[in-house]
Amino acid sequence: MKPITNQFKSIEQITDQFLNQKSTGKAGKPADISFEEVLRQQQDLAAEQATELKFSRHAASRLESRGINLSTEQSARLESGVEQAKAKGINESLVLVDSLAFIVNVPNRTVVTAMDQEETNSNIFTNIDGAVIM
Repeated sequence: MKPITNQFKSIEQITDQFLNQKSTGKAGKPADISFEEVLRQQQDLAAEQATELKFSRHAASRLESRGINLSTEQSARLESGVEQAKAKGINESLVLVDSLAFIVNVPNRTVVTAMDQEETNSNIFTNIDGAVIM
């Protein structure tokens, strides 16, 4: 065993030298941001992402293959319809915007599928528990 060469008179001296060394960040300087601030930033980011309406691959491919482009106004109305469905406790909603129909998973804020007027001619929608007409 290697003997300790420094002469320590108390356990506090050992603690001060070896255990109480200040940790520094990767750049060699102490972090300027507290854990609380980092946590708050991450929570704000998660809340912001949770409010965005997402389109599943299936819905995106349906929109693309049919040449459907949502205007800014239609997108806003679709999001408003999802908010109204959420307020009513709907989980799987049909949201009608003009001649377009969207099936939306409300808790995940995800458009599952999208249909234009030609596809909605059958007027049959399954696996939904509510509808919002915008």
